[in-house]
Amino acid sequence: MKAVILAAGYGTRLQRDVRADCSGRHAHLSGLAKPLLPVGSRALISHWVHALTAAACVDAVYVVTNALYRAAFEDWATQFSNVKIVSDGTTTNEGRLGAVACLQLAVTHFQIEDDVMAIGGDTLFKEDFSLTRVTERFRELQAERADVCLVLSYQCQEEETRKYGILEVDGDLRVRCMKEKPLPSETTSRRACPCFYAFSKKSLPLLDVFLEEKKNSPIEEKDAPGIFVSWIISRTPVYVYPISGRFDVGNLPSYIECDRYFTEKLQNFQLYMV
Repeated sequence: MKAVILAAGYGTRLQRDVRADCSGRHAHLSGLAKPLLPVGSRALISHWVHALTAAACVDAVYVVTNALYRAAFEDWATQFSNVKIVSDGTTTNEGRLGAVACLQLAVTHFQIEDDVMAIGGDTLFKEDFSLTRVTERFRELQAERADVCLVLSYQCQEEETRKYGILEVDGDLRVRCMKEKPLPSETTSRRACPCFYAFSKKSLPLLDVFLEEKKNSPIEEKDAPGIFVSWIISRTPVYVYPISGRFDVGNLPSYIECDRYFTEKLQNFQLYMV
């Protein structure tokens, strides 16, 4: 299996918050890509690389960034032997390709013909999350059907449904529907879907089909990878692996919360996410 970390965002909300922060305590975050933000004792994205390596669930880690941050990511990657970087060539948030196109870029550029673990570069999970257990579940499902995909979900608050993709599942935890940012009244489910997906190699050709279908659509209809997940549900089986929660670094308060957890509360640093 290969890991693709999606890190081509521009962090516009976070950078706006940093510029507006009068305390000066977070000035060192100015100009940093979100995945390279210091979280605890290492960069956010480094937590993923260390865990993926320790769990031995992938044999390569590919990071998709943009032209603005490419040099910073290439400098960061020199500490790892299993990480490769590719840029989507964009320089502004307005010109971004979108996460689905970035995933397709990685598959094409690195000639991936393997299962793919797609991971949001601004996301981390609570300490009970285990890459080993998720991979084992993925393999169990694949033993029954080779084209199966696996996503994560956690219970969000009622008022948070409008912020996330919400999964509706059956009794076997197979996804039957995914609603993008629905009102609480539009679904009884509270299963939020974070940016972490195990895609079977048999499902990867669907990236081309999706992007061809959406080629004339606005970026909002092909940006979030959850939109792709919603689209493939009727084309290949997708199952849920439940988790307890996540850290989604979108703005300065969410970054501070995440950093505080890793600085003050993380119990087993060496085995985190393994």
